[in-house]
Amino acid sequence: MDLLAGVVCLVLAWSPGLALEGGMLYPRESPSRELKDLGGLWSFRADWSERRDAGFVQRWYKQPLRQTGPVIDMPVPASFNEITQDPNLRKYIGWVWYEKEVLPPARWLLNEARTRVVLRIGSAHYYSIVWVNGVQVTEHEGGHLPFEAEISSLLQPAQPCRITIAVNNTLTPHTLPPGTIQYFNDESMYPKGYFVQNTRFDFFNYAGIHRPVILYTTPSAYIDDITVTTDLAENIGLVQYLLSIRGSPHYSLALTLRNRDGAVVATGNGSAGELKVRNPNLWWPYLMNEQPGYLYYLEVTLSAMMNGEVSEDKYIQPVGFRTVEVTRTQFLINGKPFYFHGVNKHEDADIRGKGLDWSLIVKDFNLLRWLGANSFRTSHYPYAEEIMELCDAYGIVVIDECPGVGMKDSANFGNKSLQHHLIVMEELIRRDKNRPSVVMWSVANEPASELAPAAYYFKTVIAHTKAMDPTRPVTYVSNANYARDQGAPYVDVICVNNYFSWYHDPGHLEVIQLQLNSEFENWYKTHQKPIIQSEYGADAVAGIHSDPPLMFTEEYQAAVLKQYHTIFDQKRKEYVIGELIWNFADFMTEQATFRVMGNKKGIFTRQRQPKSAAFLLKERYWKVANESGFLTSKHNVSFPQSQTFKCT
Repeated sequence: MDLLAGVVCLVLAWSPGLALEGGMLYPRESPSRELKDLGGLWSFRADWSERRDAGFVQRWYKQPLRQTGPVIDMPVPASFNEITQDPNLRKYIGWVWYEKEVLPPARWLLNEARTRVVLRIGSAHYYSIVWVNGVQVTEHEGGHLPFEAEISSLLQPAQPCRITIAVNNTLTPHTLPPGTIQYFNDESMYPKGYFVQNTRFDFFNYAGIHRPVILYTTPSAYIDDITVTTDLAENIGLVQYLLSIRGSPHYSLALTLRNRDGAVVATGNGSAGELKVRNPNLWWPYLMNEQPGYLYYLEVTLSAMMNGEVSEDKYIQPVGFRTVEVTRTQFLINGKPFYFHGVNKHEDADIRGKGLDWSLIVKDFNLLRWLGANSFRTSHYPYAEEIMELCDAYGIVVIDECPGVGMKDSANFGNKSLQHHLIVMEELIRRDKNRPSVVMWSVANEPASELAPAAYYFKTVIAHTKAMDPTRPVTYVSNANYARDQGAPYVDVICVNNYFSWYHDPGHLEVIQLQLNSEFENWYKTHQKPIIQSEYGADAVAGIHSDPPLMFTEEYQAAVLKQYHTIFDQKRKEYVIGELIWNFADFMTEQATFRVMGNKKGIFTRQRQPKSAAFLLKERYWKVANESGFLTSKHNVSFPQSQTFKCT
């Protein structure tokens, strides 16, 4: 069994340079670009060999997977853990193999078309290696973020394209999130070769291909990356842009900025510059304006000379005019104080695990609207791009968090971990840098930030993040003692988690106000920075009641929230700038004596049915929005329809 660790270490030893090459534009169709969704049923096989290396030893990627042994159908996107009735697959650790045969459209393969074909995987957890027709095309470390490879040269007209993806969910001390493999060698107590994956985070380690797999095309000369930033100068909206072009040194660029109705409001040219819009509609959060989430659309047209002919590529980039600023006591969006009244969420649901599900996504956004929530944190990893698209369109403010959760040991703060952490932040910023909904980066959740190495570690990660994106504040979420937190001097906003009368003084509601007030005062006096209560709450099993309130009842959960809200109402007049409930909905965890089918701190059940606390929070959030001057007089704010602007 020791070879399992060896195989994983061998693969994880691969590491790209700190400077990522190429862009990662969200795939959009245009007159020059096509998409082919590869979602559906894939062939699937878990490698049950003792060392989990049979797939590599026998080179399963060299032939159809069904010829290597038994395969089953596996939906993509979805986690593989809960699709079958096999309890061993649910807790499986090691390599699993996916395969799908695809027939690309013939027009993509015409020589005169000069078309690039790109294979893109939205997310696979945790380490992935990809082959096309038996040829390795890419590998990627880390879940939750997209990766891709051009595969044009491997495609043949009228011939199926066989895509093989090997995914390993093993976590090590240097991955994000980290983990350890523990071996049990006493064969009088454990089967031969027995091992378990240990983690220090409180959600289930779902694995598989979690987000869409697609083929998309571009011309051979193409728009590789777009970076836009916005600013306001009195009544003028400014769009600074920087474009990256690949495939030809001889090209011209034309830019057209349109409003929501399609009217042209600005034009430009060249790979870098600035567009000006008089009296722009600003991107406002939900409940701050009758038109939240207002987006413009930047149409970029590339004309390049290829073999004496002109080739054209078009891409549409949504743009929202908004600014972000942090003072000692406030968080400002477009110069106005913004108060985060929102939630923490998980990508988690019955059967599909972390697999992307449009019905669930839309339901969740409708519940956010009903609740009056204006924001959420992507706890504890980047969410799907499809979710982020709706945040942009609906005006939901996002604290965008990387998978830096469970960093509880000094081994998680070494140079190897740091190098990977920097790359993950580069990947995250490359993906989400243009999104107006993203107002702050979070580089970790509840790390052991009181350890001495945490000072240099977080100083470096935060400085690197700011160097890549100087337009947004940076934070991480702490549950350390205010006086011993080594990374707090480097963040822009203090985010604190605490669970008074739950994990501390359980059952004693009377201590919450005193302890929370002391917590806020100590943090603010020490660091003089605005504070977000980034987690608070209590478990409640739906349908369990008691009066007086007892732990795990709906009444106790609501009572905890009320005690917290009393102090929030006092401190939001001073330096507290937000409150994010833990959690939006119940979610699955590893089995434990203190967990009953997962974490029950949701104000909604895992099936999205409200507990008593949901109604309490709904009343509060609409009241806070009204008191903050966010609401329109008629309270008629609603989500706009998400739009896809069409190239012409």
